[in-house]
Amino acid sequence: MVVLYDTGERKDRHVVWHCRCDCGNEVNVRSSDLISGHTTSCGCYNRERTAEVKTKHGMARYGKQHPVYDAWTNMIQRCENPNHNQYKDYGGRGITVCAEWHDPVVFIDWALANNWRKSLTLDRVNNDGNYEPGNCRWVTVKVQARNKRNNHLITFDGKTQTMAGWAEELNISYNVLKQRIDQYHWPIERALTEPIRGHKHAS
Repeated sequence: MVVLYDTGERKDRHVVWHCRCDCGNEVNVRSSDLISGHTTSCGCYNRERTAEVKTKHGMARYGKQHPVYDAWTNMIQRCENPNHNQYKDYGGRGITVCAEWHDPVVFIDWALANNWRKSLTLDRVNNDGNYEPGNCRWVTVKVQARNKRNNHLITFDGKTQTMAGWAEELNISYNVLKQRIDQYHWPIERALTEPIRGHKHAS
């Protein structure tokens, strides 16, 4: 990757440089991504790696179409391809993939040893943390949705979870609970414990 010139654009207070990839393609890259090494190509490296690991040398032991491979590809693209539509929420804010997981076979080994099933998705426990064994798990789409960084977390009686989690646990409509807290500004205890008329909370 060769830096050609400053585009004059700024993203998150970082200079955006116009660069030429070794393959000849030209892309705009933030200075922070160049310095950190998060971006080393226009995405061609990942495409080449994808083709490579789908051959008998990379994926023979699992088969070329192993479903975990798609999760691996999406993870790499979100974190390392500035042209990916979700890059700004991952690589663009500093989320990286650990060195060992750049090998898809190692990632698949980890997945199969850590409760992967077709119905589950890859989730980071700490949304500000990286993709690495100690910070990742396989969960349902529902659980992953509750772990988004823009979720409203509520602490009550020593327990913290999302508003959706409290609504389900207490058998209260999510919309009712949201209205109590966000619109009427009820205290948390009242919002969570006051029964709805003709309705009892689950015990």
